[in-house]
Amino acid sequence: MSPTPPDRAAPGPRLLAVSDLHVGMADNWPLVEQLRPGHDEDWLIVAGDVGELTADIEKALRLLADRFAKVIWSPGNHELWTPREDSVQLKGVERYRHLVARCAKLGVVTPEDPWPVWTGPGGPLAVAPLFTLYDYTFRVPSAATAEESLRLAHESGVVCTDEFLLHPDPYPGRAEWCRALVAAAEERLRAHDPAVPLVLVNHWPLVRRPTDVLMYPEFAQWCGTVLTADWHTRFNVAAAVYGHLHIPRTTWYEGVRFEEVSIGYPREWRRRGHPRGLLRTIAPFDGTEPAATAG
Repeated sequence: MSPTPPDRAAPGPRLLAVSDLHVGMADNWPLVEQLRPGHDEDWLIVAGDVGELTADIEKALRLLADRFAKVIWSPGNHELWTPREDSVQLKGVERYRHLVARCAKLGVVTPEDPWPVWTGPGGPLAVAPLFTLYDYTFRVPSAATAEESLRLAHESGVVCTDEFLLHPDPYPGRAEWCRALVAAAEERLRAHDPAVPLVLVNHWPLVRRPTDVLMYPEFAQWCGTVLTADWHTRFNVAAAVYGHLHIPRTTWYEGVRFEEVSIGYPREWRRRGHPRGLLRTIAPFDGTEPAATAG
């Protein structure tokens, strides 16, 4: 941690966020090594896609857990892949549970844990890591069914690697797993004390509108589910944090702040840089609505 300049007071703690570290790419690991708190009490949200190999995921989360006062992790699709070269060949729910168990040993909060409450500046905020997957309901607009939408994606050559490496076992498909996950998360949201605002953390965007700017619209069907579309209005949500799209920005939907906090692939961040830094401040929020807004 860099020393505080002597001519000013130490900054207060912050609730920070990042996603899509993709540490399996050699040029991304040096970025992860740069992720440091500015205050001893900073918390860090990691909204998925740390990496693909179990050892890499654990290495990165251990590094961050050693530095930040608390780390909160939601899984992305890449953590759920079962690559041939991974020493852990578990699939589907068993793979997810294995990662949760590794996080428990590191002291990292997961969707299976009680939601911690940030009481620092901008709080109190209950930080709710979620795991929802997707069910192909963000389908291609011209497609009448999910099956037709997938067919069009295959014909266009835009197919997510999940179709080959993200196994839904023991569920018959990813859509069925998604629906079970959404039902469980919604039950927890309904039981939450509405007096404590929420920061919803999910790898996939909770609403479809962020996918409208994708270069390949066919990819949207791997980006979420319509089942979560009203969570930010039904519940007392202060902010929603997500990744997956590799389009870091702040948008607003129905007056709720959505933060896409990806680092992304080297070819992407080399092109756009890191104009807002590697870590996004979720709280305290200065109350200024940025230029990037949406209905």
